[in-house]
Amino acid sequence: MNGVSNRSRREFLRAGGLGLLGFGLPGLLRARADSLAAGSTFGRAKACILLFMWGGPAQQETWDLKPDAPEQVRGEFRPIATNVPGIAISEHFPLLARQAHRLAIIRSVHHDDVNHTTATHALLTGRPIPTPGGGEFGTDWPHVGAVLSRLKQGKEQGSLPPFVQMRPTIPNGAPRFVEQSHGQGAGWLGPALNPFTIDEDPCRPDYQIGAFRLPDDVGTGRLNDRKRLLRLVESQARMADQQLQQRALDVHYARAYDLLTARRALEAFDLAREDPKLRERYGLHPHGQAVLQARRLVEAGVPLVTVFWQNDGLTNVSVYWDTHNRNFVDLKTRLMPASDQAFSALLDDLDARGLLDETLIVWTGEFGRTPRVGQGVVGGAGAGRDGRDHWPHCFTTVLAGAGIRGGTVFGASDRWAAYPARDPVTPADIAATVYHLLGVDPALELNDPLGRPLRLCLGTPLSSVLS
Repeated sequence: MNGVSNRSRREFLRAGGLGLLGFGLPGLLRARADSLAAGSTFGRAKACILLFMWGGPAQQETWDLKPDAPEQVRGEFRPIATNVPGIAISEHFPLLARQAHRLAIIRSVHHDDVNHTTATHALLTGRPIPTPGGGEFGTDWPHVGAVLSRLKQGKEQGSLPPFVQMRPTIPNGAPRFVEQSHGQGAGWLGPALNPFTIDEDPCRPDYQIGAFRLPDDVGTGRLNDRKRLLRLVESQARMADQQLQQRALDVHYARAYDLLTARRALEAFDLAREDPKLRERYGLHPHGQAVLQARRLVEAGVPLVTVFWQNDGLTNVSVYWDTHNRNFVDLKTRLMPASDQAFSALLDDLDARGLLDETLIVWTGEFGRTPRVGQGVVGGAGAGRDGRDHWPHCFTTVLAGAGIRGGTVFGASDRWAAYPARDPVTPADIAATVYHLLGVDPALELNDPLGRPLRLCLGTPLSSVLS
């Protein structure tokens, strides 16, 4: 714990991990301050932005190039030097190459799930899917954001939701596979802790959050009347039905009402308040504007925001980052430039606002791609001659921001980027690192619906990437 006294650690773990037992918010903040004053990374992050490249980015074309491998392994792209001696990344991440001093590049992440919609569960929760094949979302392990929401229940939250996810919908885009992905909600913690989901495209000039936009013909007075009527209807419904879904609906109704009537909350969703030049720096595309929206939300006090890559596939053979075909052309024209621009702008913007040291950023996909171009795998969807199939056995996750030692490469893949060669890392280890930085003990136990205590995370924080 890097020099933190046992007393401070015990107090902080009780505050951050067992806050649901009634430990006061002032005590939590005092314990966090004591921990930081003692030089610990525990609780360094006040918020987390998770940039999820849904579909599975090819590690060989992004963060872990193999220029000395055979042609069918190394592919078409070449590495470029970064601003940290000895670290090279893809030529199509030129802006991020100048940000390497802020990045911890973890090149040995692995698991064994080749299916998109269940592999996401491992990266979003730190746990493998509990039900083979997926099952109902209610049986999922809870997302990190849902756990944070649970631990903060009963504390003063204000009008903003505690957990937001963005999944921009693009007209005539790819099928909405991301909606079928496991691990993005509260799972067995219950639907009341599900994220506030934004499916609107933030790049559109008429972008507004439809879920809580006040209708043009409804003023605040009429809204209050409707709220009273709604309470009457709901009270009658509760007399007949106290099922979990109804109680969850009550929570979301209350949250929507708070958003409607709180100016500060509404302003956090108003991208028009940003300098047009800053919006251009993030990129005038759905991903760039979604990342900018995430920054506005954490700046306003939202603890966790997930930004899923949008369904912008331009062909029926390459959607999201799922490059079974057109791997090289789509990566260098459609995928990597937008990601490079938005991630780099986010780092600079947070730093300029004094928020980078208290905001954790995670860049990841659910898995990587096959070592050989054109290689198919059992359980995958196959690959064309210019594509790569699913590959969970080795891929890269990148961390930055609060508590992260920048300019770091941890772990290594073998000569084909096929399997970890050194310091293998599991999604549970990534989750444990995230929990640690957010001030939650990974060993914390939460009770499931049957009252059974379950350990939050089975992984170990990656001390080598902590500052």
